[in-house]
Amino acid sequence: MRLEGKTAIVTGGASGFGAGIARKFAAEGAQVMIVDINHDGAMGMAEELGAGSFGHVANVAVSADVAETVATARQVFGEVDILVNNAGVTHLPKPMEEVSEEEFDRVFAVNCKSVYLFAHELAPFMKQRRAGAILNIASTAGVSPRPNLNWYNASKGWMNTATKAMAVELAPHGVRVNALNPVAGETPLLASFMGEDTPEMRAKFISTIPIGRFSTPEDLGNAACFMCSDEASMITGVCMEVDGGRCI
Repeated sequence: MRLEGKTAIVTGGASGFGAGIARKFAAEGAQVMIVDINHDGAMGMAEELGAGSFGHVANVAVSADVAETVATARQVFGEVDILVNNAGVTHLPKPMEEVSEEEFDRVFAVNCKSVYLFAHELAPFMKQRRAGAILNIASTAGVSPRPNLNWYNASKGWMNTATKAMAVELAPHGVRVNALNPVAGETPLLASFMGEDTPEMRAKFISTIPIGRFSTPEDLGNAACFMCSDEASMITGVCMEVDGGRCI
């Protein structure tokens, strides 16, 4: 029960890594607000987690949605102890010049602007309380970029730099900010990363991971739980790889 009495917002919490994080947080005693653009997914996950957790539909790239999300969380929870910026999208693998402007804008709106929007709405309250933990879910793509995922790589590199910038600014106010860098895993984005989801492509990708498997939602849940718990009270500005050695 490392998160007993804590409240948390998890974006993109209806599936993939977000679902793994939400499940772990609830198992460790937290009340979780599942934020997702998928209504049925958000409500289904909240029902699975049980009493104290609830689903909320929002587009994390839209300022009005984020403001309403934070207001709702504070109304229901009283205060928000933990924010996990997990929602993310990618473009299909292709040469950088073939990525459309629309695709580029969507990647940066969901992966980057959402972090700004939630900070804009939530950081003042965390600073006022002199307490809080923010966790950004980045990617090994932001540490060791892969060809043909150029603008996705850049968005996750942005997230790692934003994490450090946020951490050094918010530390004097008692707020910690960290990031996790998972390798690809069993999430809705897996096929997009690989271009096609075939046994051959999976084997090729896994061959680049020394531990020999993808990241799982459980891996991310375990790491996120530690980073957002009081056990990590001296850890801020860290972008931790959860990647089975992929970036070595």
